Amino acid sequence: MPNRIDATFCRDISRLSRLEWLETNGQGAFAMGTVAGINTRRYHGLLIASMRPPAERYLLLGRLEELVNNTYISTCQYPGVMAPDGCRALQSFIRDPFLHWTFRLPEGLIHRELFLVPGQNTVVITYRSEFDGTIHIQPMLAFRDYHSVTRRNSKFNPNLQLHTGGFTIHPYDDLPPLHLHVPEAQFNEKPDWYKNLEYLREMERGLEWHEDLFCPGSFSLNLKAGVASFLVASTEQLEVTPEWCASKKVSRSFRTPLEAAADQFLVTRADGKPTIIAGYPWFTDWGRDTMISLVAYPQVAPKIIGSFLEHLHEGLIPNRFPDAGEQPEYNAVDATLWMFLALHSYLETNADEAFLGNVFFPKAKEILEWHRRGTRYGIQVDPEDGLLSAGEPGVQLTWMDAKVGDWVVTPRHGKPVEINALWVNALYLTSRWAMQLGEKEYGAACAAEANRARESFSKKFWNKDRNCLYDVLTPNGPDSAIRPNQIIACALPYPLLDSAQQQAVVRTVERELLTPFGLRTLETNHLEYRGHYRGNPQERDGAYHQGTVWPWLIGPFVKAYFNAFGRTPDTLRYCRRLLDPLLGELYTNCFGSISEVYDGDAPHAAGGAPAQAWSVAQLMEAVRITK
Repeated sequence: MPNRIDATFCRDISRLSRLEWLETNGQGAFAMGTVAGINTRRYHGLLIASMRPPAERYLLLGRLEELVNNTYISTCQYPGVMAPDGCRALQSFIRDPFLHWTFRLPEGLIHRELFLVPGQNTVVITYRSEFDGTIHIQPMLAFRDYHSVTRRNSKFNPNLQLHTGGFTIHPYDDLPPLHLHVPEAQFNEKPDWYKNLEYLREMERGLEWHEDLFCPGSFSLNLKAGVASFLVASTEQLEVTPEWCASKKVSRSFRTPLEAAADQFLVTRADGKPTIIAGYPWFTDWGRDTMISLVAYPQVAPKIIGSFLEHLHEGLIPNRFPDAGEQPEYNAVDATLWMFLALHSYLETNADEAFLGNVFFPKAKEILEWHRRGTRYGIQVDPEDGLLSAGEPGVQLTWMDAKVGDWVVTPRHGKPVEINALWVNALYLTSRWAMQLGEKEYGAACAAEANRARESFSKKFWNKDRNCLYDVLTPNGPDSAIRPNQIIACALPYPLLDSAQQQAVVRTVERELLTPFGLRTLETNHLEYRGHYRGNPQERDGAYHQGTVWPWLIGPFVKAYFNAFGRTPDTLRYCRRLLDPLLGELYTNCFGSISEVYDGDAPHAAGGAPAQAWSVAQLMEAVRITK
């Protein structure tokens, strides 16, 4: 697959301004923008620092205005005008492995490279020209929470602490200072506000889309042909030299495009423990997303599972750790059950009996017991059939968790199909592990409980009229809408249906929900179907699980396909072909990653977070099992 954009593509500024890039530091900080250089989101910037990794993120350095001799190489959008329009000089863009822009100027080529220093809130931008000249660089500062926008205001302290080749600025006491260094440059202090920058993707999302940025002045730097010059912005006070900058450009070992994409989401928390960011730019770490994504991170699976188990409360792991450090949220019936599958995947290739016996298994018994007797949000095993029920008014508990105010869009209260498939598999896995650890009596009891629940599942969830599974068993009757959750029941290690039923489910999902980029969340002929994920927050949340396509579901679909039809040359060829469009998406929307969602209707435009962990991880898993 390509890792560069050439001059032909670069002439299409409309496409360039929608093609995003992402660079991370392994602790929640990131830089993000478009290949064209136009910031189109409030989340675009050159340094979004994470002060309590991976949370407490602040957008400090928004952009740079860069003038080389008499030609701009930077681009910005204001009302009715793109000024400057340096993207017109763009010759190529490469990620191999660092972000690298090449501009063609009248004097020759100039190269700009960007990377974040691992483990630091530090961005390094390198300039290397093929001619002698001068570059003028104006830093544009935001200093705000990364979910917001800023406006010119009297509380902003513009005072600078000047030092050789740079300055330090600390506009607000409750935000970190920013240290800017341009070795060997002259700085001309000339404070001013640049007003009404436009973020067109935020306009599309129905959010505030104008911002003012503060410019403290301009750096002037002489460029020498073939010699690198640097700009460094950091929350740390550093002794910056050209040698220091070069030393921080750490070599990145060879990885496949998917492995490189997955690396962006793996971060180290403030407590030193690893976790997985659910998506960029606006997510932190979520329990459900983490457990579904762990198939791509076997090297840290025990540490991450162990870390979540430390927060186990009443039989549930957290669904979300809030940005501002509040108490974890536990509104997920499935996150804890997906953890059993994550450990199973890890143990398939890692004989880690110590972690299983000493850490996980005692907690597994506690988890199952809480589910049997009942825990928060009405999560409890029904003693009549052994199935798991869940739901409270106003609370969203499954992965179909969109909520607008008090409106839970897809509540799914009762007995959801994938929740019970996960529950039965958690029981079987615990039985297996109990036998392995010598607790035969407990293992036999879990197996008997699983067998009873499995029998109830096959009887109660089968929809003979539509030859597939009901989505939810509710007190008012079963929900017969065709949704992708039933495919999960056919993708797990312990089957809940006979072979003919599995094949029927897969064929139904294939016919009604399969698209080139994953599975729709609702059949197209349903009254609630929404074919486009767009508009303001309420409109988008209303479509989130009502037809919108989710790429992560391609992993369960491929597993279910093999479970139903076997692993043959024909099924392998078919499933490999299914993955080609998503693999192509690695260089279509966010360069080197996969989007969170796509429209249900063709041509299936990408939406949501431009880079999503479980989209990448489950595609990796699908690629692995089709080799």
